[in-house]
Amino acid sequence: MKFITNPLFGVFLSLVVFLIGQWLFKKFNGFFLFQPLFVGMILGIAVLAVLAKFFNTTIAIVYTQAYKPGGDIIFWFITPSTIAFAVPLYKRNDVVKKNWLVILLGLVVGTFISMILITLVSKAIGLDSVGIKSMLSQSATTAVAMPLTKSIGGNASVTAMACIINAVVIYALGKQLVKWFNLNEDPLGAGLGLGTSGHTVGSAFALELGSVQGAMASVAVVATALVDNLLVPVFSHMIGL
Repeated sequence: MKFITNPLFGVFLSLVVFLIGQWLFKKFNGFFLFQPLFVGMILGIAVLAVLAKFFNTTIAIVYTQAYKPGGDIIFWFITPSTIAFAVPLYKRNDVVKKNWLVILLGLVVGTFISMILITLVSKAIGLDSVGIKSMLSQSATTAVAMPLTKSIGGNASVTAMACIINAVVIYALGKQLVKWFNLNEDPLGAGLGLGTSGHTVGSAFALELGSVQGAMASVAVVATALVDNLLVPVFSHMIGL
């Protein structure tokens, strides 16, 4: 198994499965199930499962020894890459200055309500305390949600999966959700909603709707990360996790 323990293996695997996802996404005209992040996750897990079978070991060992060293290199770049959200935000900072209080209150209240609902649903389907902790921070972007989950004793891998599934669902239903909640007339709400729930993918979709929506989505990604860092540990302690 020595040839796959090189950190470059994890980098190479991540790149290949993502490019396959991109190809499938274009091939099938943007069909949501072929969203590159989702395809990359599924294919990556499948490759690790095949390698585990081949080397007669567990997927956990293959992940830790083969993929994680390279995966950590990629993850290191994710956090500083969030700075890119400052670009659409800077272009429409006039909207942010005018509505900063509404934005802040909306994100704080929305995050608190989402944590309550996540806890109720998690308990209803029988998740234990670790599982609930792993789900609480999914409203933050992956780069923030994973270390936040670790800090409260959750499983960061589960959090990453939840964040990616959120993005896929928002990409699939984004247009319908904007229509159902009549957000076409409220670019502020549309952008905040898409950025909070869909993270990077939601922000990209918001930019397609307009510059205000894109700026608000960028605000949501950054601000939700800050709000989650403050509220998730407190909420987790409040409910005895």
